[in-house]
Amino acid sequence: MSLSAGERFARLRLARTDRVGPVAFRELIRRFRSAEAAVEAWPRLTARAGTASPLCDPARVRAEIDAGEAAGARLIVLGEEGFPTALAAVDPPPPVLWTLGDPSLLARPCIAIVGARVASAGGIRIARGLAAQLGEAGWTVVSGLARGIDGAAHEGALATGTAAVLGGGVDDVYPPEHADLHRRLGERGCVVSERPPGARAQAQDFPRRNRIISGLCRGVVVVEAELRSGSLITARLAAEQGREVFAVPGSPLDPRSRGTNDLIRNGAALCEGLDDVERAFSTLRTLFEPPADVPDYQEPDDALIERVAALLSPTPAPRDELARAVGAPAGAVAAALLELSLVGRATLLPGGLVSA
Repeated sequence: MSLSAGERFARLRLARTDRVGPVAFRELIRRFRSAEAAVEAWPRLTARAGTASPLCDPARVRAEIDAGEAAGARLIVLGEEGFPTALAAVDPPPPVLWTLGDPSLLARPCIAIVGARVASAGGIRIARGLAAQLGEAGWTVVSGLARGIDGAAHEGALATGTAAVLGGGVDDVYPPEHADLHRRLGERGCVVSERPPGARAQAQDFPRRNRIISGLCRGVVVVEAELRSGSLITARLAAEQGREVFAVPGSPLDPRSRGTNDLIRNGAALCEGLDDVERAFSTLRTLFEPPADVPDYQEPDDALIERVAALLSPTPAPRDELARAVGAPAGAVAAALLELSLVGRATLLPGGLVSA
């Protein structure tokens, strides 16, 4: 749908507010139907459940927008036309994306190619060749701009369409030797990030980046990976999101093949080329539908909020289980949990789970 400038600003403001993670953001929009209404209700929500928590300073939001415009980037917020359909169906989706280059590439069927940073010559050749084949077949190839397999995948698909998802802002070139590749992606492909322009990638940003890589795609191909690698995290996230996982087999003598061979051993589709990918998708139908569990929110009173808070523990529990325990409507309990999360007394988790 089309959003007003004020609504887009309010959504970015909520997304940058402390204690508003992707789950809380989604629940705020569901409850109030708009970010502007959620911003207006914020003082009442946070004061009722505990210590008041401030919204992100509007000046900080304006500075982020100005920085994005200066970098030539485009802001896409969840709920508006242009937000990738596949990513919107992830539980939960990122609230905002910054893109540099051609975001229409994300509307095409996407497939990820990921793998080892310290890749073998053979692995790099396979990644580049497979990316070229997939691109010529109409796929947008997605990867993470890292050394090794990622860079080879982008190079192979640059002529047909490729997107790089970054841990830092869209203007954060990492590794430095990929500065020219980053420039070409901004001109002929697409660079994507949920972080503000100018942000530098931190270690905690890469799992979230990997989640976006898999969430954009119908499937993930792992070319080389050791048993402990970020590529296997991306494969696990893809499986959790209902995406197909492919792995290129390798020699058991090479540690970089242990991760991919283990994926195949545990049910991943073997991939030796384009035919294997097309054969898998000819029998699979990937549906990108948002979660249907949308509670009919009801206003909770102070007593209910405290009763729900008393039931929380570090062990995640289903939201409907808490509703049964307090004997209250699910919508009222969902509203109470949302308010508790905004003041740091609860953590909303994917899959309808919540913990203290």
